[in-house]
Amino acid sequence: MSLHIQDIIHKLEEGPWARYIIWLLATGSALAVALLFDFLAYRSFSNVESMDAAQLARNIAQGRGYTTYVIRPFSVFLLRQHQAGARMDLRDPQPDLTNPPVYPCLLAGLMKIAPMRYSVAGVTFSRYTPELIIMAMNQILFLVVGFLVFKWAQRLFDRAVAWVSIMVLFGSGLLWKFTVSGLSTIVLLFIFMLLAWCLAILEKAGREEQPPKKWRIPLAALVGVIMGVGTLTRYSFGWLLIPVLFFLAVFCGRQRVYTTLAAMTAFGIVLAPWMARNYSLTGKPFGTAPFSVMATTHHFPADTLERSLRPDLSQPTLTHYLRKFSTNMKTIVQNDLPKFGGSWVSAFFLAGLIVPFNNLTLGRFRFFLLLCLLVLIVAQAFGQTHLAGEVPDVNSENLLVILAPLVFIYGVSFYFVLLEQITIPFPQLRYSVTGIFVAVLSLPLVLTLLPPKPPMHAYPPYWPPIIQDISGWMKGKEMMMSDIPWGIAWYGQRPCIWLTASYKPDFYEINDFLSPISAWYVTRRTIDKSFYSEWIKGADNGWEKNFLLQTLTRREVPTEFPLRVTPGNLWPEQLYLTDSPRRYMRPGL
Repeated sequence: MSLHIQDIIHKLEEGPWARYIIWLLATGSALAVALLFDFLAYRSFSNVESMDAAQLARNIAQGRGYTTYVIRPFSVFLLRQHQAGARMDLRDPQPDLTNPPVYPCLLAGLMKIAPMRYSVAGVTFSRYTPELIIMAMNQILFLVVGFLVFKWAQRLFDRAVAWVSIMVLFGSGLLWKFTVSGLSTIVLLFIFMLLAWCLAILEKAGREEQPPKKWRIPLAALVGVIMGVGTLTRYSFGWLLIPVLFFLAVFCGRQRVYTTLAAMTAFGIVLAPWMARNYSLTGKPFGTAPFSVMATTHHFPADTLERSLRPDLSQPTLTHYLRKFSTNMKTIVQNDLPKFGGSWVSAFFLAGLIVPFNNLTLGRFRFFLLLCLLVLIVAQAFGQTHLAGEVPDVNSENLLVILAPLVFIYGVSFYFVLLEQITIPFPQLRYSVTGIFVAVLSLPLVLTLLPPKPPMHAYPPYWPPIIQDISGWMKGKEMMMSDIPWGIAWYGQRPCIWLTASYKPDFYEINDFLSPISAWYVTRRTIDKSFYSEWIKGADNGWEKNFLLQTLTRREVPTEFPLRVTPGNLWPEQLYLTDSPRRYMRPGL
């Protein structure tokens, strides 16, 4: 009996069971961190992109096709421009021109199999169930990313670097915030790690002439497919094709020409159907995405471009683009670059650039990573829009965070290089020093979990019960206009036009020729704008100066405005106007 017990203990400590126990403990620890974060730091969707993708996914899951309830005036402009004057009715299903398809389709599949309760009526509202399910999917995928990080680090470095890298990864408060944000960022981390795996295999094959040559072309094609899927998850991911093709052309051995061509061809094949769809609708292969370079320039400040029904696209000049690039570049270099990934280990990565590797593969991948970093910095500086300011750091325009897993690995490897230079009297002290290193890097996450607990809901301006109430007042195909159309679409399940950039003539053009507007709803997202610069000195044809100032100060709607009925229980934080009294609505202003 005692021998049997000793045999079990030996297997647990040093035998084949030890590996499974370690992985079980590691998985349990990661799940514990996830549960702790969800309990202490959960926040409902606050990103425009999250709600936009979720409502689009629900439309797909419910059989409405790739149509959106978020109607952007700029998308209407592109559709009308391409249709050359054909009659258009916004009450008909509207194709989405903003979101690439992979993430919404992934969410649609989740909505098909998971129990989604969209209505909050009849319950004490605390958390929106569909958002919890999306959060759970992203957190499970984040655990898979951690596994890929461990295996990649173990393959190129050693187990010590691998274990510390995964601890630093799961100790990043910023990445955990992305898991609950509803954004596609965690999916992109997964895709980028798959890309890194394939490139590692191809690099080894080119250096050692292994595996057999016949497998390299399909593997290179797989790289192109992964790049295509990543681009159809977030268009800006496609800029990484530049460093990927460079890596294949320089570091992948004698078949470099064929592998590069295979990757390019596969990438094009994956993108072609989607580009053809967008081109048939607007004449633009990527829909509204290329116009992001014009956003936040002098002529299109903040979100003006997307809210414009008839924008003059010839106004921005090269000077305006360069000014935007320079302004954003300063912010990226001064703030984003030193802390990207939400961990100070990025400083170790940057400092480690001066230390050469004896291992050729490590040097090549670090060069690839540096090239990716430079490309994404330029792409982020040119393509940044108002979304970056809506929720700082945790937004879809934070491109640098995609590289965080590999940056963490290289940063940890440099830490071990420094550790080797220190004389430590006994080996056990090394573990203590490394533990302190991980603990210090995890301090931002720890501080996030400490009291006071942050607000659970992104209010103002999003409060699902109110949004569902006012959306429920609408009948049939009645159309709304709001400054939070993504909130109306996601929580209220109603089509909604984004508040146009101008009061006159855009509102009346839509109301008279495209779709009658039955309700108009603005929140503190608009009401809280700077009184002097946005209201008094705002655009002459803007809502703030021409409409809201009179409505809120005189407590009366302009006489020519067709919507004049309002409930009294929303004022003064929100303003809701409709064309007629609605059921369950208490009138008043």
